[in-house]
Formats: sequence, C-alpha cells, structure tokens
Amino acid sequence: MQGLDFRKKRGKKAKKPGAWRKRAARGGLRFETVKKRELHFDQEKAPDSRLEAKGVILWFTEILIVCMAAVLLVAAFGQRVSIAGDSMAPVLKNGDIILINRAVYHFREPARGDIIAFSQAGDRHDSVKRIVGLPGETVQIKDGKLLINGEETTADIYASGIEYAGLAEEPVELGADEYFVMGDSGTAGGDSREPGTGNVKKEEIRGKAWYIASPPEDRGTI
Repeated sequence: MQGLDFRKKRGKKAKKPGAWRKRAARGGLRFETVKKRELHFDQEKAPDSRLEAKGVILWFTEILIVCMAAVLLVAAFGQRVSIAGDSMAPVLKNGDIILINRAVYHFREPARGDIIAFSQAGDRHDSVKRIVGLPGETVQIKDGKLLINGEETTADIYASGIEYAGLAEEPVELGADEYFVMGDSGTAGGDSREPGTGNVKKEEIRGKAWYIASPPEDRGTI
C-alpha cells in the first residue's frame, strides 16, 4: 500500500538536565549564578540612661569630696591672725598676718617654744605669744633670767635680759592645763606676766603659728 511508511522516525532526543554543564566543563563557557548580598547596617545602641546617671552621680560625688577637703584644710591650716605690736619681734612684727594650725594640738600637746594664738574671755582679737612654761611647772623671773622649777632655762626660750617680771617676780605654779606665755622681745605686752592675761589654759589656745602670709617679702614658715 502506497503512502504507508512503517520506518521509525527519528525524533530529537530530549536534552538531559545538566548536559550543558558537562559541555561547559569540557572547555566551553561556564556561567555561575551570583547570589545577591544583602546590605547590612550596624545598628547603633542607644545610650543607657542608667550609665549616664551613674556618671553624673560619680562626678557630683568627686566635686563634693574636693569641696569638703578644701573646707577642712582651710579650717585646719588657714586661720588668719594679725600681729599687733612688736612683743614677738624679731620673729614676728607689727602688722604681720600669720596662718594658724588648728589641728596640730589634737594629735600632740603644746610644747615649750611653740608660738601659739590664744583668746581669753573678753578678748576681741587673738593674742600671739611663745610658750615658756608647761603644765605642772613653776615659773619665776629673777635677775632678768627665766627660771623653770628653780633652774635657769634657755632651751627654746628666746627672751633674754628680761626687765619686767610682773606676776613672775614670785614663783608661779601652773595648773594641769595651764601654760606660761611670753613675747620674744622681753617687753610686756599681753603675756602671762600681766594680771590681765595670767596663765593660759589649754582650752583657750586656738592653734600653733606656722606660716607668715603677709607681707610678701616675709612669707614663709615660722
């Protein structure tokens, strides 16, 4: 019968998946898919309010400590006293301004030779003199000499050739908390030789003179 053809027609073979990759591997072009990279932004952390508050409190505490320390230092070492008269010459002169150490006698007792500032009842200003007699001692001025317990004393005593004995013309016995004070010049001027001053009690001592603040040319420790 004409027109009938029983020969099997060759069809195109279906390409197997991945075949192009094999051909590409033999030397042809090769294409690879590139993955898109996502953009990444670091997120800034918001400041912790608790840390800020802690910093403010710490700063305030430091300022407070500095202020308190300054106040304590001024109170302990910055008490100013003006010298009136020349009874403490030549160490201190009329008009000198000195600083007083108010803390020292909380740690030790006043000693012979210390220059102290003291204020007695009724005084409007502090007086500045040198300690020559200590509690429990007997003080006397005889023939221009200072006698402590009957013996002439020159150690830590700067007055010599004393012309005025005052109350110390006779032996003066000091109590358990009393001090005998004098000016370095030897002349009378509000010290223990005068009835208006007499013996100085420890509670009346304001502190120890330690620094000349004025005039500028005399500045320095005493």
